[in-house]
Amino acid sequence: MQASTVGQAGAGATRYRFAVFALIVVIALVNYIDRGAISYSAAQITSEYGFDRAGWGAVLGYFGYGYMFGALFGGALADRLGAKRVWVMAGIAWSVFAIAMIWAGDIGIAVFGGSALTGFATIRVLFGFAEGPAYSIINKTMSAWASPSERGFAVSIGLLSTPLGALLTAPVAVGLLLLTDSWRTMYVVLGVAGFVLIALFARVYTNRPEDHPCVNAAELAQIQAGRPAQPASATAAAGDLPWWSFFRSRTLVFNSIGYFAFIYVNFMLLTWTPKYLADEFHFTLSSLWYIGMIPWTGACVTVLLGGRISDWLYRKTGKLVVARSWFAAAALTCTTLCFLMVSQVQSVWTVIALMTLGNALNALPNSVYWAVVIDTAPSRVGTFSGLMHFIANIAAVLAPYLAGMLSAKYGYSSMFIATAVATAVGVFAMLQVRPGAGPEMGRRERPTVSA
Repeated sequence: MQASTVGQAGAGATRYRFAVFALIVVIALVNYIDRGAISYSAAQITSEYGFDRAGWGAVLGYFGYGYMFGALFGGALADRLGAKRVWVMAGIAWSVFAIAMIWAGDIGIAVFGGSALTGFATIRVLFGFAEGPAYSIINKTMSAWASPSERGFAVSIGLLSTPLGALLTAPVAVGLLLLTDSWRTMYVVLGVAGFVLIALFARVYTNRPEDHPCVNAAELAQIQAGRPAQPASATAAAGDLPWWSFFRSRTLVFNSIGYFAFIYVNFMLLTWTPKYLADEFHFTLSSLWYIGMIPWTGACVTVLLGGRISDWLYRKTGKLVVARSWFAAAALTCTTLCFLMVSQVQSVWTVIALMTLGNALNALPNSVYWAVVIDTAPSRVGTFSGLMHFIANIAAVLAPYLAGMLSAKYGYSSMFIATAVATAVGVFAMLQVRPGAGPEMGRRERPTVSA
């Protein structure tokens, strides 16, 4: 009966939600290029300010401190103020701090007792705080604009910006650096691009599909198909669910640890791949624009494929634990093996191939972590997505900093071993996750949802 209803609703339906999904991807894409561009500026910045490898790792890691708290507060604000308002506030802020990067070292020298590192720390923390809300708001947006049957794929569309942004960071950043010979000019261009996109977004987006004139009744029926009907009293009670109930859910906590593993891989590769390839295999800036893209090519496919696979597994088995938990654990197991092998090989092309495969496998269940939050606590998606992102983004600080410390003391192979350890922890965590079993009912965890 439900399938026939959806089929009837599809007749003559608009498809505006996909325009929303596409715009979200573009905005998040610029967001991701902003954060990764500094990695390709390593030679210019370290030469100008005299940072060693450990100091450079600290510069890269400072972003994560702000990013953690930005994710935490951004998700809660999206529940309170609506996704649109938080998108606009965050987009303006991160564009401002992208441009402010050009004065980071000089601010430190002038204001903080001659310490350029402190100046970079200050701007990078603020920059990270401004960019932190993005993915929590993406989840909030997708929960409003995607139906349950397409949720895994819809979330994966939003998350496509992660590998695609990292892939495009190489040619965009290197292109701007070669064109202008100035890392400062590069950040001005990126900041202006952010302002333009946020202005466009503010004109074409609404928090709810039912409020948008481009969404007709048939498309709205598609979006709402399969959503559980709840009485108003139950909805109000769920909306009052306190933020700390997140920590009463074994599922949400372990899901956050699983996502930590993903973030660890992501930030280690994003921040250290250019310098690693330059130091170990003597690639120059002019060749890094395409070499730096390669480790992200597979992930651009698998982040979308993973959402499809997760949705297919759910339709096939009717069990979220299979579609989300087991699927993620299997992918992380293979990721662990890849990074262990990277630490042992010597050939540059074998290293790049294994990094590419490992990153692709790591991206495969990216949408799962976000979908688990929607599955488990639909009334507090923004807040609980922010909490998950906060916990997981400890890795945004730890990965670049630890990679710098380990590589300085033990060589670059040690940072890949540390990455494999992080993903192995993620395997264990995802095996504990039971999607749909969480704090939504307030007193007890629900059993695994099945069709």
